[in-house]
Amino acid sequence: MTSEGGADRRRIVAIGGCGFDAEGGDGALFRYLIGLTGKERPTVCFIPTASGEDRDYTIGFYQTFNALGCATRHLNFFPNPPTADLRGYLLACDLIYVGGGNTKSMLALWREWGVDAILREAWERGIVLSGVSAGSICWFEQGLTDSIPGPLTPLTCLGFLKGSDCPHFDGEPERRPSFHRLLAEGAMIPGYAADNHAALRFDGETLTEVIATTSGARAYLLRAEGGQVIETPLEARLLE
Repeated sequence: MTSEGGADRRRIVAIGGCGFDAEGGDGALFRYLIGLTGKERPTVCFIPTASGEDRDYTIGFYQTFNALGCATRHLNFFPNPPTADLRGYLLACDLIYVGGGNTKSMLALWREWGVDAILREAWERGIVLSGVSAGSICWFEQGLTDSIPGPLTPLTCLGFLKGSDCPHFDGEPERRPSFHRLLAEGAMIPGYAADNHAALRFDGETLTEVIATTSGARAYLLRAEGGQVIETPLEARLLE
């Protein structure tokens, strides 16, 4: 889908790892997301499903995005959703931000409530989609997840974006070797990885920019060739 000017209106920012802190280093990332909406006071919705709707996590969202001048709301499913009209609730937003946690459980709940289809519609309409960890891999065809106890495993995700995704590439010691092994074995398709404090911006299905809030944080393009994994660093623009 393109706008009248020809630019693709669909935008996803997949974040490798960050925390809610309006004044800290990751505040620049949240300001970047707000800027993508083109609104002075955008409506931002936080979806904390993957964390089990952790209360403190949600409070952190409100503290951060309220301090940045946004109109804020969140979507919980327990004890009940805020409205029966989840489509209207989400499509009224300018930015939807998905938190981290258990991706497998999150996707199952979303599918039961039809949120997966609503998020695709939101994307097609030009509502900015973003998120960290589970909220990063969910947009791709496949993600590397710790949702199941034991070794990291591949997970089939929403498939808005082509390829696979691995967050926390520099932040968790098993991420890089697990992703390499699964790629080499053919268990995962080629894709991307992002360090903590780095993010991948997609316009439509095209990677247009890598951004970071910490010097040295970057993202990577990975593929297997002849049983060997080729890891190509993608330099990031440091946000200020």
